[in-house]
Amino acid sequence: MGDIKLNKQVFNKRDYVKTIDTSFNELQSTTIQELVDSSPTIQDFFNLYEELFYEIDELGETNSHEYLIKTSSEYINFDANDELIEALQLEIAQLRKELLEAQQSSANLQTPE
Repeated sequence: MGDIKLNKQVFNKRDYVKTIDTSFNELQSTTIQELVDSSPTIQDFFNLYEELFYEIDELGETNSHEYLIKTSSEYINFDANDELIEALQLEIAQLRKELLEAQQSSANLQTPE
């Protein structure tokens, strides 16, 4: 095996301060107002939504149109359409039943006994 040589550069205290920047000029504290000002607005969100609309998956547990619909519907307690859909489905079922009964009556009238 070969030897590995390590070189270490050492500064005395006077040279160290002159050579190495020890100030924290790269770390900046951000004020709350600066954070608020840099946060996206609702308009920014909708602009981005319009841009990404067709890239968003239709269905999925997260990051999809389905997810947006479900979470938004839950947030605003939106179930009015569900009630309307259920009422229309019941009406369709009743009309199908009546149509079947009418077709059976018609078939019975046309069939000689």
